[in-house]
Amino acid sequence: MKRFAPAVLALALSLPGAALAAGDAAHPEQRSWSWDGLFGTYDREQLRRGLEIFTLQCVNCHGLKYIRFRNLTEIGLGADEAQAIAGQYEVAGDPDEWGDPTVKPAELHHPFPDPYRNEAEARALNNGGLPPDLSLMAKARADGSNYIAALLSDPGYNEGDPDESGLYRNPYFPGGWTAMAPPLWDDMLGDGATVEQEAEDIAAFLTWAAEPRMEDRKSLGLKVVLFLLALTGLLYVCKRKIWAKVDH
Repeated sequence: MKRFAPAVLALALSLPGAALAAGDAAHPEQRSWSWDGLFGTYDREQLRRGLEIFTLQCVNCHGLKYIRFRNLTEIGLGADEAQAIAGQYEVAGDPDEWGDPTVKPAELHHPFPDPYRNEAEARALNNGGLPPDLSLMAKARADGSNYIAALLSDPGYNEGDPDESGLYRNPYFPGGWTAMAPPLWDDMLGDGATVEQEAEDIAAFLTWAAEPRMEDRKSLGLKVVLFLLALTGLLYVCKRKIWAKVDH
C-alpha cells in the first residue's frame, strides 16, 4: 500500500474549523473553465492531468471515497488503464484461515481507499489535524473550482516558509493559515506545466469528482427545453385550428 506523505503535507483543504487563526479568506479570482455555460463540457485532457496529480501527490493524505476506479473510464481512460491504477492500491480482503485480516489489490468496483486506517492514525500523522476526503470538496466550498485553484497556486502560498508552529500563510484558506506545505511544483508531471496550470488541472479533476454527471444533466436539460419549445408550437397550432371555426 502507498505510504503517507509527511504530516506537513496534510490539511490543505480541511474544514474551516481546522484553521488556527481567525479572519476572512480572500476571494479567489474568477477563471475560465471548459464546463462554463450551457454547452460547456469537461476537458478530458485536463481531467487526466488532474488525475495524475491526484495519484502522485494528493492521494497520500486525502481520500476520494465517492469515486470508484471504474468511473475513471468516464474521463477517457480505458478499462485496462483504470484497472492498472486500481492495482496500485490495496483494500481489505477476506479473513484468512485464522480469522486474521488480509489485503488484496483493488479492482474496478472499489472506491479510492482512504490513505489512513482510521481517524486516530490520520490525526497522529498530521499533528492532530484530519485531512478531509476530497470527493465533494468542489461543492463543499463556495465557488469551489476557483477556490481550489487559487488555494494551490503560487499566489496562494505567497509567504514562502512556515511560521514557528509549522503553519503556512495562505490567504485563500479559512483563517489564513494551513498546515500543508505547497503541494505542487513546476513540471511535476514532466510536461513543463507551471504550478498555476497544475492547480487548475487538479481543481478541474476535483470538480468532475464532485459532479461527474454534470454533462448528462446539461444534455437532459437542453433536450427538455427543446421538447417544451416543440410542444408549445404544437399546442399553438392546435389552438388555432380548434378555434378557427368559432365565430368570435
